[in-house]
Amino acid sequence: MLASKVALSSSSSLFHTEVVVIGAGVIGLGITRALAKAGKEVILLEKEAAICTETSSRNSEVIHSGIYYPKASNKAKFCVGGRKRLYQYCDERGILHRKCGKLVVANKFQLVDNLPTLYEHAHLNGVTDVRLLSREDAKFLEPNVECCGALLSPSTGILDSHSFYLNLLADCEDEGATLVLRSGVDDSEVLHDKVCLNTGGTWLSADIIINCAGLHAHDVATKIHNGSKEEWQPPKHYFAKGTYFKLDGKSPFQHLIYPVPESAGLGVHATIDWSGNGTKFGPDVQWLGEDTCPDDINYVPDPSRVDIFSTEIRKYWPDLPGNKLTVDYVGVRPKLSHPAMGNVAFNDFLFVNKQVAKSRIFHLFGIESPGLTSCLDIAEHVRRMVDNP
Repeated sequence: MLASKVALSSSSSLFHTEVVVIGAGVIGLGITRALAKAGKEVILLEKEAAICTETSSRNSEVIHSGIYYPKASNKAKFCVGGRKRLYQYCDERGILHRKCGKLVVANKFQLVDNLPTLYEHAHLNGVTDVRLLSREDAKFLEPNVECCGALLSPSTGILDSHSFYLNLLADCEDEGATLVLRSGVDDSEVLHDKVCLNTGGTWLSADIIINCAGLHAHDVATKIHNGSKEEWQPPKHYFAKGTYFKLDGKSPFQHLIYPVPESAGLGVHATIDWSGNGTKFGPDVQWLGEDTCPDDINYVPDPSRVDIFSTEIRKYWPDLPGNKLTVDYVGVRPKLSHPAMGNVAFNDFLFVNKQVAKSRIFHLFGIESPGLTSCLDIAEHVRRMVDNP
């Protein structure tokens, strides 16, 4: 820390801005856009060489309806509001998307009783277009799917996420925000009553700092509060890894197909692309060690997991042909609990508002699914927090 202090006090590379947003994933882009549109001077820092290279680029590209989450939870609130904003944004910008709907299927009779609970969750969250289906109803909609019952969510969809990210970036730049790539947070210090961030030897002070660094949010928060006199410690992140496989050939489905939810995930589900031709399956859930660091995560997918996937998929698609699955990619979700700590409880989005000297700090922790769906609503929530000290 002494070297940083010396570098800061003697460096001429000290800049000030009104707002620094840390992390150019979809959440960081959304927040930067919202604040820049509100007239704030914003610098968006990203440690990688491009935007949206981690969690944001390694998901199912699904627009969720909001049926899974407890009433009044952040996930429920921001998913439902974000879905409406996201569909409107895609319509306005001509971003490829499809409101194809999805079936949540119970492949065993004992799981059918879980479907009314999902139905109730959906209605409590304001998602009133869902319907409970018999086996025959589900078979009519999806002849290739085998189940004992299902729940239909018509407002679930898919989108071209990368086109969405580029549109958000264009909005940010049009509103005067500045994106700085290859600029992670190396250290922090307080100078002239403001928090100063060291990024590659350049120091940047800000009135407002927003930490939405995704997998790295805990590490960034630790660096920012390292010299603080308060006893607060940022919540630890744990990581759940998920692999995706793609199907060789035309999709057998018209809707997204999800099993009844499992612990820490939504099961090995089937999603279709915007054309309706391609299909991918995943993710599964592989918990990484409690002490795993985000920089040590291996993103190389394991093709040997094909047998596990085939078993799960055949529970709702028994006619899956052999040798038709090809390993695709891996995604990782930040979690706020871990099985080694006991049962994995519901992990909600966590927003923490702190003050260090005269800088206001906002931290976003545990932003996983449905983060993509929720991003525009989360952005408005953060903007309101910034506007209301």
